[in-house]
Amino acid sequence: MRNSEFIELTAAGRPSVPTPPPPVGGGVRRRLDGAVVPLASVLGVVVLVQLPRTLEADARAALLAFGVAVVLWSTTRLPAAWVALACAVGLTALGGAEQEDLFEALAADVVWLMVGAFVLGGAIRSTGLAGRLTSVVGRRVRTVGGATWAVTTMLVPLSVLIPSTSGRAAVMLPVHRSLTRAVDDRSVTRALSVLVPVVVLVSTICTLVGAGSHLIAVDLLDDATGSSISFGQWLLWGAPFGVAASAVSCWVVGRMFLSAELRRTPLTLPRGERRPLSPSERRTLVVTAVMVALWSTEALHGLEVAFVALAGAVVLTAPGVGVMAWKDGVAAVSWNLVVFVGAALVLGEALVDTGAAAWVVDRLFTFSGISQTRSVLLVLVVLALLTLTSHLYMTSHAARAAALVPAVLSLAASLDLDPVAVVFIGTVGMDYCLTMAVSSKALLLYAELDEETFEPADLMRLSAVLLPVHVVLVVVFYLGWWQWTGLAL
Repeated sequence: MRNSEFIELTAAGRPSVPTPPPPVGGGVRRRLDGAVVPLASVLGVVVLVQLPRTLEADARAALLAFGVAVVLWSTTRLPAAWVALACAVGLTALGGAEQEDLFEALAADVVWLMVGAFVLGGAIRSTGLAGRLTSVVGRRVRTVGGATWAVTTMLVPLSVLIPSTSGRAAVMLPVHRSLTRAVDDRSVTRALSVLVPVVVLVSTICTLVGAGSHLIAVDLLDDATGSSISFGQWLLWGAPFGVAASAVSCWVVGRMFLSAELRRTPLTLPRGERRPLSPSERRTLVVTAVMVALWSTEALHGLEVAFVALAGAVVLTAPGVGVMAWKDGVAAVSWNLVVFVGAALVLGEALVDTGAAAWVVDRLFTFSGISQTRSVLLVLVVLALLTLTSHLYMTSHAARAAALVPAVLSLAASLDLDPVAVVFIGTVGMDYCLTMAVSSKALLLYAELDEETFEPADLMRLSAVLLPVHVVLVVVFYLGWWQWTGLAL
């Protein structure tokens, strides 16, 4: 074929040669270019973990596996669950964890808590209760900006009712879907997908049962000092902070992810018919109320949160009694997330069991100079910074509490500080985990939705703003509220 056959005439009569096709191998070159940063970062992690001479081989392996996982989570589009599982397998092969640890991870109570929470969320959706909840929002919301504040207002009280961040996030999924479908806009979907888990997480501090890590922290405090924090005390100190942090987070997310025009965009939601509750809705409400009551009174009856969640899932899927078929309940569970959590637990527990986490914390305390200072304000700021960033090297709430609470108690003893105040303020920081989706099951749940939601860079951008804001909030609440209500360092 002649070259002249490819030439077309423009309107002016001049020949126009079409743009040549891209060179063969361009896609391969782009993939290689995209792999430079991850590979260089992984190599840096490999070199760094060889430097400390005081670390044992298993602790080095734990740091290496976790460091590689963090690099791949934050710089690539590889599935988070696959990365966690691959690094857990590599950790086991290197001797940083036992094979049984890898297999037993899926037997952890948090895994079964998630299964029960997902089944509960599926029942709420399938029976129509989620639609009723959306209708309540629809009757009061007029704009997209108003929807963000309505979602925040709904989420904060759930921290008292549902003692699981993933459970609260799962319950809000139907509302999230209704809102994003009502406004078919990528920015709105991204903003709401970020907002729900962020508010779930920052409102966790509102109550003692907001997260299992709170109970771990209180148990460790009691064992070490004989002091404790009651449900009422925690509510007194935590609820105002959680409400303020949720409101600030909502405002920041709205400004960072939504333009002023989008915030003013009218929003019309289906309000549904005012009809009596169906039998399936009533049964779901009864089961949910019983589960919440049992969750809130665990200290009285001894039934663990995960067991209650599983029992509720069994009732909701029981033949002739439940509200959904067993196969539908199974389909409601995000098994990808379950695998991720199991593998991430192996990485987090290895950091604690091998002493790698304690080594990192000790170096941070030494580097920051907090153990030598006598300024209460400086101790407060450094303690806030260290705990607020702890999610970067320990993704598990429970692992953070287990590793950091003994360390901050030791700090309190060395500086003659009130251990209750140090543990509570440290827990405020440990509850913050917004920089990477893998740092929280609630974030990962919304990152893994079928529709396009948010990118890792979105969270890093948001955390660059919210982390310093949280430091300021800690200082403000200490000076203006906590020290006047019995929480003085």
